[in-house]
Amino acid sequence: MVKKRVGVLVSGRGSNLQALLDACADPAFPAEIVLVLSNVPGAYALERAEQAKVATVTISHKGFPGGREAFDAAMDVELRKAGVDIVCLAGFMRLLSPGFVQSWAGRMINIHPSLLPSFKGLHTHAQALAAGVKLHGCTVHLVTPDLDDGPILVQAAVPVLADDSEESLAARVLEQEHKAYPLALRLIAEGKVAVDGNRAKVEASGFGALVNPVP
Repeated sequence: MVKKRVGVLVSGRGSNLQALLDACADPAFPAEIVLVLSNVPGAYALERAEQAKVATVTISHKGFPGGREAFDAAMDVELRKAGVDIVCLAGFMRLLSPGFVQSWAGRMINIHPSLLPSFKGLHTHAQALAAGVKLHGCTVHLVTPDLDDGPILVQAAVPVLADDSEESLAARVLEQEHKAYPLALRLIAEGKVAVDGNRAKVEASGFGALVNPVP
């Protein structure tokens, strides 16, 4: 089996990176992480990668000459130097330029802590609580130039409990993120995703969503 080569972009502690690293440690998994790139020097995600013996690169965006496009071009150079086939965004807290997104179209995925298209942007758990929804969760989607948009690959849902705080809801959603992201990476690495407009068709029965039933 020829494994797909994955580059992961990170900015923080990297819990979703860890879920991907753990999945890729299985010899039967169809992908391997070959590069972890961070825009934040000292991000704990880099330590996770080093512990897994994965190459790391840090490119600080602060004061980077040439602006966002130039910064993205520098990332692109590193990803292509590493022979990356698929890019995963795992808590990467930077808006990407349209040119960068287009250059990786169909090969870049992101995980967002809400059931898209609801609650785009930041503070999704607070948004969910304020809206009074009964279900919340996470979404893995293909990246497009629009924020938190693009064909959906996998979603996982959790019930919103009457006594939930942002922290308790976030913790339960995060547990599902750690299941949903490896599944989505497996699907795209195995070539089981076809895109039709703004919809993704998953060519594997039962893999289109991860949903936890409400008790």
